[in-house]
Amino acid sequence: MKITREEWLIGASYTLEKHLFSPKGYPDFPKYRVSCSLPSKGAFASKLRRIGEAWHSSSSADGTCEIFISPTIADSQLVAATLAHELVHVCVGNAAAHGPIFRKCALAIGLEGKMTATTASKDLNQFITDNIIQVLGNFPHAVLDQSQVKKQTTRMLKAVCLNSACSFQNYNSKPYSVRISQSTYNYAAPVCGCCDQTMSIN
Repeated sequence: MKITREEWLIGASYTLEKHLFSPKGYPDFPKYRVSCSLPSKGAFASKLRRIGEAWHSSSSADGTCEIFISPTIADSQLVAATLAHELVHVCVGNAAAHGPIFRKCALAIGLEGKMTATTASKDLNQFITDNIIQVLGNFPHAVLDQSQVKKQTTRMLKAVCLNSACSFQNYNSKPYSVRISQSTYNYAAPVCGCCDQTMSIN
């Protein structure tokens, strides 16, 4: 049976919380929700892109911590490791930031590297593979890539004068023409500047 992104994240959160955090001495979690959503800033930054975010319960109307995993990532290992990082924030409290309390918990569950941008250790990656990916499958998502979005431009249409007796056509051997948008043409068709005939879309 196929599951949604949120169901995958919820399942992964439960596994991390109960089978990784708790055995390492971190059994107590406040109420939280987790979903796939763009972070509040830096979602598409070329450098220091933010791929996860944890919000304190005070930001929520019902006092629930919120975890967001960016839709710009889809690799199951990276998603789970990012989720683990954000769960550390929820577990130790946002006030701890990335300081010593955060670091102690992060290292205990297998995160490593710079605390503001942790990576999964070999052991954590193996845990993710054995206990999350093999159980839930791969994260059911495709990368959201803003750089692939083509800028929409106004499509200009060609309006021409079809009057064969037009002085411009007799002089230039081709009809008088202008470029115009469809919406402008629908509002008022242009008039030939040489013979005053209404022009048509070619």
